[in-house]
Amino acid sequence: MKFKLTILFSLVCLAVFGQKNADKQEWKQLFNGKNLDGWDIKIRGYDLNDNYNNTFRVEDGKMVVRYDQYDDFAQKYGHIFHKGDYSYYRIAVEYRFVGEQAPKGEGWAWRNSGIMVHGQPAATMGKNQDFPASIEVQLLGGNDKTRTTCNLCTPGTNVVIDGKLVTQHCINSKSKTYNGDQWVRAEVLVLGDSLIQHFANGEMVLEYNKPQLGGGNVSGDTDPDIKIAGKLLDHGSISLQSESHPVEFRKVEILDLKGCMDPKATNYKSYYVKADNGKCTYGKKK
Repeated sequence: MKFKLTILFSLVCLAVFGQKNADKQEWKQLFNGKNLDGWDIKIRGYDLNDNYNNTFRVEDGKMVVRYDQYDDFAQKYGHIFHKGDYSYYRIAVEYRFVGEQAPKGEGWAWRNSGIMVHGQPAATMGKNQDFPASIEVQLLGGNDKTRTTCNLCTPGTNVVIDGKLVTQHCINSKSKTYNGDQWVRAEVLVLGDSLIQHFANGEMVLEYNKPQLGGGNVSGDTDPDIKIAGKLLDHGSISLQSESHPVEFRKVEILDLKGCMDPKATNYKSYYVKADNGKCTYGKKK
């Protein structure tokens, strides 16, 4: 009898452990805190991975954007792309603005950066292209007035809000204003071509549907494929911006929401929302 109870207890423990393991969120660090391995750089007017004037670099364990070697920003907008293609996920960064804007940076770009999602690949950007066609989660620092962050901007894209196509380039969120050099956590929930939500310090501040190609506000020698108006975006690149104000990122992490959804598999996760059962593995659970 004791033996049977022991086996039963062990099975219950294994089931509980397995469920906890399935529920545990496995965030992946896209920035390793040491170097820019796994990232591509594209700055307007320069070839892919020509990191003009050491714009993107690592300092004190942070990914930073600096302009101390610039005499004139001259609209040299830049983006650092993670090497990967994503469709269903949560992306989060912890950022802050510091220091003074680069010489001759535009007024609107003061304490301004962004997370670009569902973007075109870095290698497809034209040499003189300013922004990748993408959905921009605009990051703004406060100016002692109301200035929200985690806003929406749409270079080469449009979205649907409340069932209506929105072609306005930028839309403010309902976030708080974050003044000074404080750290802010910006998070984005991306569910293919159906839903995108923005979060500022854990608060959901904006949501919309059906991200798609078709907007303006992208200039330079662009790939014709990014101009197919109405084409829904269900995957793409992730990048961070250089728009003339120094910014620091101490964390860049992603939670994949696409994967094995078979509860019998060893790598099943209860929080996945999109099945990719070709990735399932079976056998003894660790």
